[in-house]
Amino acid sequence: MSDAIKHECGIALLRLKKPLEFYEDKYGSAFYGIQKMYLLMEKQHNRGQDGAGFASIKFDVNAGERYISRVRSNQSQPIQDIFAQINERINEELALHPEYADNITLQKAKIPYIGELFLGHVRYGTFGKNSIESVHPFLRQNNWMHRNLIVAGNFNMTNVTELFNSLVELGQHPKELADTVTVMEKIGHFLDDEVTDLYQECKNNGLSKREASPVIAEKLNVSKILKRASRGWDGGYAMAGLLGHGDAFVFRDPAGIRPAYFYEDDEIVVVASERPVIQTVFNVKFEKVQELQPGNALIIKKNGTVTEENIIDPVIKKACSFERIYFSRGSDAEIYQERKELGKLILPAVLQAIENDTDNTVFSYIPNTAETSFYGMVEAANDFLNQRKNQFILTNRKTLTKEKLEEILSVKIRTEKIAIKDAKLRTFITDDANRDDLVAHVYDVTYGVIKPTDNLVIIDDSIVRGTTLKKSILKMMDRLNPKRIVVVSSAPQIRYPDCYGIDMAKLEGLIAFQAAIELLKQHNKENIIEEVYTKCKSQESFKDTDVTNHVTAIYEPFTYQQISDKIAEMLHSDDIRAEVKIIFQSVENLHVACPKNLGDWYFTGDYPTPGGNRVVNKSFINFYEGKNDRAY
Repeated sequence: MSDAIKHECGIALLRLKKPLEFYEDKYGSAFYGIQKMYLLMEKQHNRGQDGAGFASIKFDVNAGERYISRVRSNQSQPIQDIFAQINERINEELALHPEYADNITLQKAKIPYIGELFLGHVRYGTFGKNSIESVHPFLRQNNWMHRNLIVAGNFNMTNVTELFNSLVELGQHPKELADTVTVMEKIGHFLDDEVTDLYQECKNNGLSKREASPVIAEKLNVSKILKRASRGWDGGYAMAGLLGHGDAFVFRDPAGIRPAYFYEDDEIVVVASERPVIQTVFNVKFEKVQELQPGNALIIKKNGTVTEENIIDPVIKKACSFERIYFSRGSDAEIYQERKELGKLILPAVLQAIENDTDNTVFSYIPNTAETSFYGMVEAANDFLNQRKNQFILTNRKTLTKEKLEEILSVKIRTEKIAIKDAKLRTFITDDANRDDLVAHVYDVTYGVIKPTDNLVIIDDSIVRGTTLKKSILKMMDRLNPKRIVVVSSAPQIRYPDCYGIDMAKLEGLIAFQAAIELLKQHNKENIIEEVYTKCKSQESFKDTDVTNHVTAIYEPFTYQQISDKIAEMLHSDDIRAEVKIIFQSVENLHVACPKNLGDWYFTGDYPTPGGNRVVNKSFINFYEGKNDRAY
């Protein structure tokens, strides 16, 4: 999307089910797991480039041997940085100890990161500073192997303060007010409880502490721990965890907001945030990769058994539709078709904007992530043109000459690569006027393909803040001297903040909200703003389950088209000569195109969890009171 917004993160979990010697014999290296983890994380770098982390666990090591390794980075290329560190450490050990080279037993015992269980994470820093302490995986250490907990996830909780307070009530002293810390400590608390109960059972049966250890590992009930820990969680999450002795889990929220996919065969179990990542890295077919169902956890025991168990009863599935529109890689077979369908479904509105004049219209896209929806729009435009040709031929078949037929058939839909992003250009100047001038040159344009009589249709994934459109894209397109510029959003109007992992937390930053506020003022309906604020304030002390989203009233006086037209007016600066129109996808068409991902709260205000209503109201209160704060 032309407006840069960030997605929370991506996860990768890999469990090797065979001894390391198997991978040495079959694939030529005991480092097979590390190599695959690099690919799993690199293929998800689109999900996070602010930080990356990697953790590994070795099975069945001797006392005194290190069995957990972790490395994290917040450098400019964090994935490459952490694997460079891993490779450097491995090469150092091999150089110092040549005897390790052909001895897998020594490699596993003496070289870090070589093991059977791995967890990787990539993140965007949407909340707080991008310090190394914020980079996953998080580690909760203990001298008891079973009590060691490693957690990484793609999640945001809306009720962090409530979760923090519940830990305090349990007698803990959490080190910070952050959802990752509170979630890990909540799981860790009930992990400790479970280990303690099992140890007491072993003790009652006459087992020594040393004899109890393998029994605890076998009997530890991960499902029970997650059920107890997740009571009261409100948010979207796909969360992965490793226990020191070798159990692992991936747990998905009951509305299926955040994605998780897995694949299992007799050699591996793998989980990732995106299906095509698993397909590519392990060369498996689409139908072999399964989606982890909402409210369920994939539990991988140290003994190799794999089960999908229900932890929280699922609710109506509201999987994030932005995953389909923009965030997930378009190489997924379903997502590719869905994005094309988004482009096809919006063509009727485009034809209306250009008065059906496809002969004098050039179709293009910006940025590159909109390319697939562009293909769908152009396919639909070609269908429209062919119908027009067929109708003309049928109507004039008795008088049609060869020359006229050739003229008709030669008419094509015109498509061009209009804009190319200059990836090297950085808007580093802090002075506002000079920065805006730099922003206007982030894209290069293709000259000589637009005529003064042309409409220029540009499709984008979505329009969030409109900043890049106003300061860069529209000005750039206007330099080509078209008659009309039609900016097409394959997503609907973004009207409400997100609180489940997308960097859209503040209402006042959304161009649709700004347009609605301007319309209220223009139509002397400013009293609605006051009324919404009063209603939001009146519910601040309510339980989340009793809170109503009152911000919907801001949009109710106006039609979808009125808000679109107002957005076009707001983005049309005085120095733009062309007529500007803005077209948004309808919510109804979004659901037609993406029937499996019905999460649309940023478009409709229909939040999938009670905490969402509290967040949107708080966001409005912050706007009204002039506070530049997040609402959660």
